[in-house]
Amino acid sequence: MADTDYVASHSNDEVEHEHITTSVEIEKIDENLYRSKSLWLPSEARGVFGGQVISQALLAATKSVSEDFAAHSLHSYFLLSASPAQPIIYHVERIRNGRTYATRSVKATQAGKTVFMMVCSFQKPEPSHRSHQWPFPPNVPPPDKSETSLERYNRLTALPGTSELQAKLLRNYLNERNSSPIEIRLAKKTTGSHGSLVAMYWMRARNIPPLAAPFHKCILAYESDLHLLGVGAQTIGLSWGLNHPNKLGMISTLDHSIWYYNHTFDCGDWLLYVMESPRAEMGRSIVHGRVYTQAGVLVAVVVQEGVVRPASGDASTMTSSKL
Repeated sequence: MADTDYVASHSNDEVEHEHITTSVEIEKIDENLYRSKSLWLPSEARGVFGGQVISQALLAATKSVSEDFAAHSLHSYFLLSASPAQPIIYHVERIRNGRTYATRSVKATQAGKTVFMMVCSFQKPEPSHRSHQWPFPPNVPPPDKSETSLERYNRLTALPGTSELQAKLLRNYLNERNSSPIEIRLAKKTTGSHGSLVAMYWMRARNIPPLAAPFHKCILAYESDLHLLGVGAQTIGLSWGLNHPNKLGMISTLDHSIWYYNHTFDCGDWLLYVMESPRAEMGRSIVHGRVYTQAGVLVAVVVQEGVVRPASGDASTMTSSKL
């Protein structure tokens, strides 16, 4: 969408949390060339949050297509850790402009090195065709009955045998969630018919103004990187706070893909993120995600693969940085 301003007019009232538009927004510095305005370094990580890079890259690509095209898929690779100390530069290449589909590639660089690559596709919506979807999962507690970050912190720190390291990691998690533009509530964890963990989280963007549909897709791209690869680690019994041999040593995203199947969802409303890992082997794990509205509409499908390794006993190997 060329240089369209996605944010509708709204009041200047102060908000409690960082605005998601601040996290996602980019600055145009030349034709097909954009620069990040903010970058977030999560606790215990050496590289900036991957979901933020995906969302900013998608916004850069979206600014290069006409308004009658809507993002329907993206496929990305994380190549190097990005530092929050200097901006990321996004280079958009206009690969193809067709009658129904348009293709863009985005190269993200920092300090002269490529840290991230993405190819994304846009489609003129064709709503008249046949459709189907997997159903909304049964027996999911609504958001107001689901565990908040504070409730989760209190529950886990009260468990017998909670170590100082586990308590520290939980405090860091709580602080990040309280200052995050995204609110998360644990709906449930269960075992699927395949015998593996299925984790479900409610997510919504805090205090967002009216936004055009393309920006909601960028927000969902940001949200889609939250908790996802962690489910892959949990499925094979690894966690940061556990002792050897179940202590997580490294978790790092390799690639991340999203397919959008709805253009009207609102990230200011609660969305259910259903996550499960079908396979882990050779130090890698793959996780599938499905995103539903509260009305049960499946709006997006996500797949992420990453490095998931147990700790070797050397503290220096404990990192969640990109490779």
